[in-house]
Amino acid sequence: MSRKDQLLWVDDEIELLKPYIFFLEEKGYDVSAVSNGRDAIDLCRDQNFDMIFLDENMPGLSGLETLSYIKEINPSVPVVMITKSEEENIMNQAIGSKIADYLIKPVNPNQILMSIKKYVHKKEIISETTTINYQQEFNKIGVQINESTTYFDWMMVYKKLVYWELELEETTNHLDDLLKMQKKEANTTFGKFIRNQYESWINNPDTRPMMSPDLFKRRVFPILDDGEKVFFILIDNFRLDQWHVVKKMLSEYFNFDEELYIGILPTATQYARNAIFSGLMPAQIEKMYPQLWVDEEEEEGKNLNEAPLIQTQIDRFRKNYTFSYNKINDSQLGEKMLQNFSEYEKSQLNVVVLNFIDMLSHARTESKMIRELASSEAAYRSLTESWFKHSTTAELFRLLAEKKIKVILTTDHGTIRVENPIKVVGDRNTNTNLRYKVGKNLNYNPKQVFEMKNPEKFGLPAPNLSSSYIYALNDDFFAYPNNYNYYAGYFKNTFQHGGISMEEMLIPFITLEPK
Repeated sequence: MSRKDQLLWVDDEIELLKPYIFFLEEKGYDVSAVSNGRDAIDLCRDQNFDMIFLDENMPGLSGLETLSYIKEINPSVPVVMITKSEEENIMNQAIGSKIADYLIKPVNPNQILMSIKKYVHKKEIISETTTINYQQEFNKIGVQINESTTYFDWMMVYKKLVYWELELEETTNHLDDLLKMQKKEANTTFGKFIRNQYESWINNPDTRPMMSPDLFKRRVFPILDDGEKVFFILIDNFRLDQWHVVKKMLSEYFNFDEELYIGILPTATQYARNAIFSGLMPAQIEKMYPQLWVDEEEEEGKNLNEAPLIQTQIDRFRKNYTFSYNKINDSQLGEKMLQNFSEYEKSQLNVVVLNFIDMLSHARTESKMIRELASSEAAYRSLTESWFKHSTTAELFRLLAEKKIKVILTTDHGTIRVENPIKVVGDRNTNTNLRYKVGKNLNYNPKQVFEMKNPEKFGLPAPNLSSSYIYALNDDFFAYPNNYNYYAGYFKNTFQHGGISMEEMLIPFITLEPK
């Protein structure tokens, strides 16, 4: 310890506790000892303590009364209440006053030491242990990346990398760059895997892993056929790491069945979400329902036909489900849905699209203030958590749990923080997305992209006979040569989607069963 941790012990029998104090001083702690609440309060006004041990039963000011004064002076200091009493109401009062721990006399020195480690040194102990554990796992993950040849293999790699990203976030070590390097290595190899497998998956729908057009057929319809109601909630731009921060808030109300599915290319709303709701690849939508498909070159909104597309899928499978569709872009629409919830209970299927995270991603690109608030992956997750906790979304989930309604929570695509600009040239009709391009006169380095020169083979429409699609890999993004340096700097470290990465394509699909 660079400085001695400062402890305060408050007990009217403090003379009897000298062996404990000597024990702690031998362990390297600086212990102040007083025999009453008044002296303890005075000391807390003059000095910051790392932890306080407080006797509950003292003459004059009781432990609980002393505690309330201490918390006014320093609300964050951990206080351990020590008492001879095992009365439940005293315990409840102490816990309600936000004590850190509650010990019953007689206590032994190791109990005291354990409390100190738990509340004073917890972060550094966790940090040290996590660092050692990741260092031991690093080589194993590297081998796993190189040996991954199936979708299941990649699912396990991605889950493991997300796990360690969240674990290392809680530490003060300097392994972030090492993990970032390993994620980059994984995404490079994952891109090669997608190049090799994607066309086969598109053309063999019965044997492929679950993909965007398969969700309703494989997961939603069987639940409805069993007579259960389903809320299908799609959060745009929702990644596996963001699910983990939301999961903590929902675990009180639901049990989870967690899967990952493969998002189609391009990993963009126009393609992926329409594929989910129609149960078709985009080329099939264009052919079968031309009035519901909007080409890249058209100015019309690309996601205005989601409810009709859901209806086409229900009709094709000859189902008679009643369903509702709601897109929630702000809190007012969320409040309105909660107020009219009884209306939605009448439908067997309720589809809800939540756009906050997508809006946050775009805002982070365009707003300097949002860039500061979401300056890292951890900050981006934190904003997701804050939104969920304080929005009508959390209330909707609580209501669904109360009503015992099954929920499916998923997304249409994820997003990746881009860092490396690569040059591409296109005509004025080329789309503006930074992670994929579709056009008839694209000029690029074929070694840097995944190209689809025959879109039909990949289930995609071709706006023109010579149209082709290209996708950025790993954390690359496309920039035009004109004013290249400006745009390369402007979009670097922004969150984008449309291309090929684990973050964009390996998508959480969660079935929530009310407890």
